[in-house]
Amino acid sequence: MDHLLEENVISQKEYDIIRNCTTDKQQTGQLIELVLSKGNVAAEVFRNWIKKNDVCLLRELMAQTNEAASPSQDLSDLPMEEQLRRLQEERTCKVCMGKEVNIVFIPCGHLVVCKECAPSLRKCPICRGLVKGANWEVSYQQDTPVAPRFDINAPDLYIPVMGFITYVLVAGLALGTQNRFSPEILGIQASSALVWLIIEVLAVLLSLYLVTVNTDLTTIDLVAFSGYKYVGMIVGVVAGLLFGRTGYYLTLLWCCVSIFVFTIRTLRLKILSEAAAEGRLVRGAKNQLRMYLTMAIAAAQPVFMYWLTFHLVR
Repeated sequence: MDHLLEENVISQKEYDIIRNCTTDKQQTGQLIELVLSKGNVAAEVFRNWIKKNDVCLLRELMAQTNEAASPSQDLSDLPMEEQLRRLQEERTCKVCMGKEVNIVFIPCGHLVVCKECAPSLRKCPICRGLVKGANWEVSYQQDTPVAPRFDINAPDLYIPVMGFITYVLVAGLALGTQNRFSPEILGIQASSALVWLIIEVLAVLLSLYLVTVNTDLTTIDLVAFSGYKYVGMIVGVVAGLLFGRTGYYLTLLWCCVSIFVFTIRTLRLKILSEAAAEGRLVRGAKNQLRMYLTMAIAAAQPVFMYWLTFHLVR
């Protein structure tokens, strides 16, 4: 405890309270609970000190680490190292395994996930009960699609369709300023963009099938998510017309980063929703593959954005 006091992990008042406990077991229980209440950083400081300074205690703990505790066994009967590990695990999000739990599900009352992972859950991973009363980024807990007028974050086709049409018009304007415009070239430009969009959606559907991802993503949803990049493409081409190639590259780079982050933050909730609902850890092999798929889909957006616009700016 002196080391924790020196490292400012616990205060002098907390130190005195623990010291006043009558038995070593009570001191140990209160100390572990206090350290864990201060977060993972404090727990790591405590664990590292034990490993570095108390060799005898470390050997004793390691000798008992493999002892299995029965479901009815009290936590205080376990070795200190095992108590710390289990209590720290209880306070860690069961989906991302990185952040502390801070979301209580209604009506079951289970506390098992952080606020970043909670939107991906439609059912509690402990009791499998439906989650109600949540007001998260997107209404994923709805059994039917949510209209954008009710949920501003719900995917829709208005922005992608208008973005596609505007992209074709801006492409015609860019070609016209370079004396390269013709109805045939404009038709080829529109057809090429549409074909690449279809290929992208089909590739994503095939990837979801091969990875065996059970998700409520529909083909229309994929078209919507794939169509948002046209907004960034329009901004990049317009910047290129106004400020030249330097303005085009800088603006397109910013738009590519934005669409990359947006795609990851939206699709990961859909692609990982089934795994999270079943309480499986993201660190599993299949869930790692799902995360890689999400990253690949997001990384493909900047590639298409550059491929469909670089020849329009000279």
